[in-house]
Amino acid sequence: MSMRPIIGLVTFFLLVLSLSCGGGTNSNNFVAQTPNTPSLNPPQQQVQLTRISSDTFTNTPGQHASEVEPHAFAIGSMIVAAFQVGRINAGGGVAIGFSTSTNGGATWTNGSLPGLTTAFQNGSVTAASDPVVAYDAAHGQWLISTLAIGNPVRVAVSRSRDGIAWDNPIFVSNTPNADKNWIVCDNTTASPYFGNCYQIWDDPSQNGLILISTSADGGATWSTAKTTADSAKGIGVVPVVQSNGTVIVPYSNFATQANPVSNQMAFRSTDGGATWSASLAISNIADHAQAANLRSAPLPTAQVDAAGKIYVLWQDCRFRTACTSDDIVMSTSLDGLVWTAPVRIPLDAITSTVDHFFPALAIDAITSGSTAHLAFLYHFYPDTNCTSTTCSLSVGFVASQDGGASWTTPITLVSGMLLTSLPTTTSGVMVGDYFATVFSGGKAFPVFALANLPAGTTLNQAMYTTTSGQPILASSRTFVTHAERAIPNATSDHPPSRYYDLDREHPMRQPPLRKILRKR
Repeated sequence: MSMRPIIGLVTFFLLVLSLSCGGGTNSNNFVAQTPNTPSLNPPQQQVQLTRISSDTFTNTPGQHASEVEPHAFAIGSMIVAAFQVGRINAGGGVAIGFSTSTNGGATWTNGSLPGLTTAFQNGSVTAASDPVVAYDAAHGQWLISTLAIGNPVRVAVSRSRDGIAWDNPIFVSNTPNADKNWIVCDNTTASPYFGNCYQIWDDPSQNGLILISTSADGGATWSTAKTTADSAKGIGVVPVVQSNGTVIVPYSNFATQANPVSNQMAFRSTDGGATWSASLAISNIADHAQAANLRSAPLPTAQVDAAGKIYVLWQDCRFRTACTSDDIVMSTSLDGLVWTAPVRIPLDAITSTVDHFFPALAIDAITSGSTAHLAFLYHFYPDTNCTSTTCSLSVGFVASQDGGASWTTPITLVSGMLLTSLPTTTSGVMVGDYFATVFSGGKAFPVFALANLPAGTTLNQAMYTTTSGQPILASSRTFVTHAERAIPNATSDHPPSRYYDLDREHPMRQPPLRKILRKR
């Protein structure tokens, strides 16, 4: 039999998957936002911002001055943020920077992690990436997890008593490769596993196999890595710990040509990391491809309130006709087993031209239930159909005083960033794969990369937060409309990724054509 009709059938099928998204209607009344065309004017700060760090390195192959991909953690009045410095096109930065406030964001002290990269204090690798901050209350240790990009790529943890003076890194992983690491500690004194810290990553050289290692001594030593009961594979793990010690780990699994729908998934441990369950689906993912070659992926952001309710947010187009742009959607769970259907967070009208992405969720740790304080920053294009010469990247902020039942009117923190002001990567220009929002003193502090206009070929991208934090006000609320319906059978408007990592170093091995047809 000739293969030409079969190939034509497969091509048509993949084209339909990449273009279809259904149709639908919508809900609340909002003031329309007018798309803007960027000029060579600097970005506009809409609230008072504080620069908490800047790139002072000049070594190659870093793209200077650039800082991307922040994460942060806060305990009381102390906030520690970490980020890539001097982004390298092929992956990671020439160093990992940190910025610490001991007085609730009033002042900041910044520097670089020592002994990690060759750019600073005798490190052993040329690049590092994916910084994530945690605090171990039982042992009084601040921890920054990173990817040490060498041969092989390894997960590393730097430790500090005060969040300012950091020890040389401890290497955690012994797997062939590592990517998208995350770290979290059990800080509830009544938990049977108080003082356990959990380091989780995926190995793109093993098809994204997820691995978990546990420390019970403040990150000084780590257990041999374990897998889940179903040998889960995916990317973007974001573990949270409930007050009873249960660890829930949301993540995204992979779409392939054979299985073209990816999902937000979760697994858990109820025994302090001794064993890990098989994964369960939170929801399918239907996401829009951001315009103008912006590096982006629908990775989840997750937090837990004081009573143990888990919130997961991600960018998704299921409420938009023909998947023309992404909203931020939310699913919740009390136990990590049963999840609510995703609801759209009402940042603007469902018919708007705005494209929303990169949510970074925070929950005030002393709040819960119907009075839980939630906040998140996000990025957006005012016009989803913009191009590399017209796209204008902005950062927004929104909050809730009632556990996500209603949300404040969104605030624009900064607008008008040009994509030509961003460092390049193998998968697009970059501000980060994830960002940070933390609570301190009852106020939310979003942490993000602001790219000012370059000086010639020298970039001018640095880390910022709001100067006084964002109060969580109950005025000007818009309620989530559960009557809004997702588009039936909504799908992404782009083909599945063909890689197990966002730097496109580990391609997926596609099944033979006959297997694809047989499965369908």
